[in-house]
Amino acid sequence: MSTNLASHPLEEVEIPFQKGLDESLKPKTEKGRTVGSVAYMFMWIGDGVNLGNMTLGASLIVAGSATLNLFQTFIAAAIAIGIISGLFALNDRLGYRTGIPYVVQLRMSFGIKGSVISALLRGIPAIVWYGFQSWIGGSALNEIAKVVTGGTFDNVVICFVVIQLVQIVLSLYGFHAIKWVEILASIVIMLGLVYVFGVLLVSHSEVITEKWIHAEGSWGLPFFTFIMIFLGNYAAIFLSAADYSRELKTGISDTKRGFLYFSPIIIAYGFVLTIGAMLASATGISNPVKAFAIVVDNPYITVSVSAFIVIGAVAVNMVANIIPPTYVITLLTKMKYKPAVVISGLLAFCSFPWVLVQDDSAKGLGTFILIYSIFLGPIVSILIVEYYILRKQKVNIADLYDEKGPFAGFNPCAILAMLIGAGAAFIEVDLGWIIGVIVAGIAYFLLMKYAFKDSKFKKGTIFER
Repeated sequence: MSTNLASHPLEEVEIPFQKGLDESLKPKTEKGRTVGSVAYMFMWIGDGVNLGNMTLGASLIVAGSATLNLFQTFIAAAIAIGIISGLFALNDRLGYRTGIPYVVQLRMSFGIKGSVISALLRGIPAIVWYGFQSWIGGSALNEIAKVVTGGTFDNVVICFVVIQLVQIVLSLYGFHAIKWVEILASIVIMLGLVYVFGVLLVSHSEVITEKWIHAEGSWGLPFFTFIMIFLGNYAAIFLSAADYSRELKTGISDTKRGFLYFSPIIIAYGFVLTIGAMLASATGISNPVKAFAIVVDNPYITVSVSAFIVIGAVAVNMVANIIPPTYVITLLTKMKYKPAVVISGLLAFCSFPWVLVQDDSAKGLGTFILIYSIFLGPIVSILIVEYYILRKQKVNIADLYDEKGPFAGFNPCAILAMLIGAGAAFIEVDLGWIIGVIVAGIAYFLLMKYAFKDSKFKKGTIFER
């Protein structure tokens, strides 16, 4: 019979852990949770205030004109952030109640072997984002070095390597270090961006008004595509929501957790998106680091702003792009947490982030987000259907760690539903995320009900015989 661990103290649960399983993948107990509500909000502010989101804002400006005007941009953002917050609060509940990470949560639907595929689909985009954020941070560090050395040093690659090595060292200290990095970073970066926002308003308001605010824009496909890009940008993060909620102190209601996502994301994301669009409007350059250097034509201020960018790159990687692939590597290789962190950092060197964003266009970043989110949308849909509809929020967590238990092997229904959802999404890539979510959720429910009638994955579900 399934057991809902939410009603039991986690310390009392006996779980048959797999041989060689690292401590980081075991359920977090109440005693092991150190992140409070305020620190959790700052963590998401630190994640939202980043150059990736700013670059998405810049991507609105194509060939000197905006595809969406100011009003359309904020309507799209509000819709997307509302959906993001809702999905966060839904998908984080199992991890919050039981303390398990995302890679273990996947076993509920995909099985112990099947979860390898879906875990990689989360881990690989995180590695690419890790490299991209580090490249942006390296570009900003290079701007600082040019000012300090009077132009004698100019090498983004070396700066990229330095940033990456610093992040690897910081991440060795685990989530405790992440919490304090995020609090510091979010405060410092927001102050820096307020200054940049003021400079743009004072010195470039006319061109921004002409190219973005008064642009005709579109309520058609570009509008909905941008919502999909918004969702895709966060798809990997709310998919692995359990990795974060398991660190949050107990006793926080579902509604309050939803607020802990919505408020910081809308503040940080909205502000950064706006500055990105304003920078691109004022300079015609999609790379925010280079646009900053043009807008803020003062070497001392350039150093300060670039320092904020470096901190922001580190902050977002510490939250979104280091922990998920590290857990995947730990799970697949039985490697300990610290060596896996180092491997994640080394893999990010190979992500070729400079290909995603050129000076004149950030289209590569948007395309990358749309494509990988096509697979992630179906996965989150399958997890939500499984937990809320098929299992009525009752899961025996011990079974998820039992290699010979009911979740051993792979669940063909989940694999097929994911492929069906992704295939449907490719029909219209610009709207792929929402198509994949809907199709995969329906497909999974129907497959679990009608196909593979003797499947052991039906045990504990509403379709159990």
